[in-house]
Amino acid sequence: MPAETPSAPAAAKNKRTRTLALCAVPVVALLAVAASVPLPFVIAQPGSTTANVLGEHKNKPVITITGAETRRTTGQLRMTTIEATGPGTDVSLGDVADSWFRTDRAVMPRGSVYPAGQSDEQIERHNVAEMEKSQDAASQAALRYLHRSPGDVKVDLSLADVGGPSAGLLFALGIIDKLDGDGRGGDLTGGRSIAGTGTIEPDGTVGAVGGVSLKTQAAGRDGATVFLVPKGECSDAQAELPKGMRLIPVTDLKDAVSSLRNLAAGQRVPTCGS
Repeated sequence: MPAETPSAPAAAKNKRTRTLALCAVPVVALLAVAASVPLPFVIAQPGSTTANVLGEHKNKPVITITGAETRRTTGQLRMTTIEATGPGTDVSLGDVADSWFRTDRAVMPRGSVYPAGQSDEQIERHNVAEMEKSQDAASQAALRYLHRSPGDVKVDLSLADVGGPSAGLLFALGIIDKLDGDGRGGDLTGGRSIAGTGTIEPDGTVGAVGGVSLKTQAAGRDGATVFLVPKGECSDAQAELPKGMRLIPVTDLKDAVSSLRNLAAGQRVPTCGS
C-alpha cells in the first residue's frame, strides 16, 4: 500500500517543531557559554567578628595609649567583616544564580568592592592604607570627643592587616572606653559583646559601609547582642537581622557613645525603625 501522506495541518505542525528544535540549539549553546563565562561580580558572605578592638590581635593589644591613664575593660567591641571572592576569582552565571536566592550571600558589582584596573597586590595595599587612614581618623575623633590633646595623648592602633575603613567607629569607641568608660566608672559596653560597623571622620561623623545585612548575621552567629549601624543603612541591616539582636542607629560618635551609656545604665536607646 502507498504511504499515507500527512495532512496539511500535521505537516505544518511538524515543520514548526523542527524549526523550534533548530532554534533551541543556539539558545542552549549560548546559555552553556554564559554559564561558564566570568562575570564582573563578587560573591560576599558573613565574615569574621573575632577582632575585639578592646582586646588583642596577634598577641598585641589592638589599642595602646600613652600619655594618659587607661582603664581595664570587660566588654567587647567587635569589628565585623564580610568575605568576598577575590578580585582574580571567576564568578559564573551559576554562582550568581545560586547566591541570588540565599540570605547569607550577596552578589555585588566587582567595582564596588575592588578598585578597577589594579592587581591583587595593589588592592591589598589600598585596603591597608584605607584601614590606617580610618585608624588615624578614629584617634582624632575620640580625643576630640574627650577634649584630650593629641599632643599629650598618643594612640597606637595595631590592626592594619585587616583592610578597609569600616571599623573606624569601633576604634573610636574603643579608645573612649579605654580612657573614660561610661563616664561613671563603668564600661562603655556595659560588659556586653557589642558589634558594629561604620566609617568615621575626624569630626566624629559616621559614614555608610555596605554589606551590613551580612555583618549582622556574622555578629549574631558569634554571640553579639547589640549592633551599631550607620543610620542610613538601617533598612539594609534589618533585612536579615538575627533574632534578639538590638540594632542601634548612629550618625556620629556622640550618638554612639550616648546610646551605649544609656544602654549600660538601663535607659532607653533608639533602635532602627522606631
